[in-house]
Amino acid sequence: MPRLMPDTRPQRVLAASNFVYTVGSGLYLTAGVLYFTEAVYLPADQVGLGLGIAGLVALALGVAVGHLADRHGARGVYAATLVVQALATAGFVLVDGFWPFVLAVGSAAGAKAAGTAARSPLIRHYGGDRPQEFRAYLRAVTNVGISLGALGAGWVVQVGTLTAYQLMAVGNAIAFVVSAALLILLPPVAPVPAVGGPRWIALRDRPYLLLTVLDGIMAIQFKVLTVAIPLWLVGATTAPHWLISGTMLTGTVIVVAFQMRASRNIDSPTAGGRAYRRAGVAFLIACSMISLSAGIPAWAAATLLIAAVVIHTVGELWHAAAGFEVSFALAPQHATGQYLGVFGLGAGLAEALGPGLLIALCITWGRPGWYLVGAMFALTGLAAPPAVRWAQQHQHVVDPDVVGALLTHRSADPLLPALTPSPAGCSSARRPSASTATTSSPSSDSNRPRGDQSTLL
Repeated sequence: MPRLMPDTRPQRVLAASNFVYTVGSGLYLTAGVLYFTEAVYLPADQVGLGLGIAGLVALALGVAVGHLADRHGARGVYAATLVVQALATAGFVLVDGFWPFVLAVGSAAGAKAAGTAARSPLIRHYGGDRPQEFRAYLRAVTNVGISLGALGAGWVVQVGTLTAYQLMAVGNAIAFVVSAALLILLPPVAPVPAVGGPRWIALRDRPYLLLTVLDGIMAIQFKVLTVAIPLWLVGATTAPHWLISGTMLTGTVIVVAFQMRASRNIDSPTAGGRAYRRAGVAFLIACSMISLSAGIPAWAAATLLIAAVVIHTVGELWHAAAGFEVSFALAPQHATGQYLGVFGLGAGLAEALGPGLLIALCITWGRPGWYLVGAMFALTGLAAPPAVRWAQQHQHVVDPDVVGALLTHRSADPLLPALTPSPAGCSSARRPSASTATTSSPSSDSNRPRGDQSTLL
């Protein structure tokens, strides 16, 4: 099990804010769609279209707000996104048609994506020498919070009245407000000075964009447990329907218990590339096992599905840890929010396109579709290590004026990690690696300090 409390006060504040936020998110993730179809009586196709539009809005905002967090202070920007998300969620109670629905869910989805990007500089700043490990801890906390929120949503679905669903929306909004209020206890992070060159450097970093695409393809795996397995279990197997909850609970418990442990040895971009490869193999095995659960006795189908979920979730642990590592380690410190906003585009596309792809291949086509999806994950994992090597070889070079600006910024904020001049006498410096807390290139593991390697909605 992960440790119950982080080491430092700022980490505890961020963890508490994240926990409250994800309890509210658990309410919506479990019963949000049912609110609009069962209580507001919107047709399911309109709900799907509206959510797709909201996903596009989210994609557009993440990078821009991440850049604002870098330039104007991450704490204030992140708190503002939580307030906007609270207002948008409270607005669900006023939805009475398609366009008000699009406005409400679009605002909420955009604020959520913006908040994810704006939070990244805070995680990097207060995450210690290994912010990736703190991110893994937050993912474990996220799963606990969402599970508790799902319990409340279960009551809402059971009651099924408009009032119950509206209380859910209001409770969700209150959770977001409390999450924002807790950030008052967090010391502010000084804005990082801008550097010379193009403003939107993340969008020009082709190796990083390739990793974003690969991670986005791999992120479709998250929809296997929430979309594909439930539909497959009900429509193609004789397993009992209550096993849907069992598969979700199994995955959640594994993530809570082992996400930090899975992240311990993934301590460099190179290790992250290898973890992507292992994850792809695990997903291929799991998808093959799921396909074999059709046409066999109920007890055998149930056993096979649970085993597949365990293997799939192990792959999920490796995939998440790999994403934490490469996204932070290959992002320059002065543009953390912008880079992490770009990296989130992959997951956003997976969120928007993944369900339809899995339904078309795995549910409509059937057993061959599962093999094809598994092969897609495996090939993506195989492509990750060379993509990581390319990114390491093309680390962003910062000119001497930028090094001086960052050194000046650090002298005003001693919590920032040190900047180490390049061996060439500061004629250039490579982008800081989150995993080393210096600006030395992570292109070789031999350049990385090997201190304590003991170790995240």
